[in-house]
Amino acid sequence: MVFTFDLDRLNQLLKDFYILTKIRITVFNSEFTEVTSYPVERAPFCNLVRTDEKALKKCMACDREACKRVSKLHTPYIYQCHAGLTEAIAPIRLGNILIGYLFFGHVFPYESHEVGWENIKELCREYQLDMDELKAACFERPITSTDFVIAASHILESVAYYLCLERMVVMKNEALPMQIDAYITEHLSENLNSQLLCEHFQISRTHLYHISKENFGVGIANHIRNLRIKKAKKLLSDQPNISISEVASACGFDDYNYFISMFKRVVGMPPKQYRNSMHSSGAM
Repeated sequence: MVFTFDLDRLNQLLKDFYILTKIRITVFNSEFTEVTSYPVERAPFCNLVRTDEKALKKCMACDREACKRVSKLHTPYIYQCHAGLTEAIAPIRLGNILIGYLFFGHVFPYESHEVGWENIKELCREYQLDMDELKAACFERPITSTDFVIAASHILESVAYYLCLERMVVMKNEALPMQIDAYITEHLSENLNSQLLCEHFQISRTHLYHISKENFGVGIANHIRNLRIKKAKKLLSDQPNISISEVASACGFDDYNYFISMFKRVVGMPPKQYRNSMHSSGAM
């Protein structure tokens, strides 16, 4: 993976996020390694939890698992960490290529400190921690509503999009993942498969699979399918006068019935219903 972060501008953006939300925000690269964060220091609660070796391993595993899960998504993922606080993570993508993650954590989403402490105490009882210190650190966390967490996750998603738009993170154009993605996008209406891609780029199937999983979050066949369905959704929404069969053909589906079946499986409704729903919602 060949990409660079403009840390000066990126840190200013993270600082702006913190000023608005009072929530610590971190950037990970695609290998799950921390790039930068604001503020630099973690909350005392998290620092205390990480003094236990078993808890530290769970913290790291929790971060990695969240990254792996969101690598298959295009939207933020909100979850509770192993120690009872709420965290959220959003993918950073250049086009269809996953290049990193934006993460916020240390959020206390309970109705009261007492309620939160009871849950946290139970989750952390297996660790060798000073529970009085942990309780004090717990009661220092500001209470954050669920609605605020959801709103902050939406801002997190916007920040991920904005930092790519403003080229705070850049992948070199000659990088193989970008070449593969561009080739697939340009040839979606044609017959595409792993053998053709391997021959075109002179790489092995194993290498192609690893590139696809690392950069697109799925195998190459699923990536091609997802791009075709994405294109089909756009055509159905933007061009109401073309037939469903023409949409299928333009997206590389030779079998009309297979297109209907695959579209319904991925989107949750058949193409005609999707088009009607977009029309009735005023999205067209």
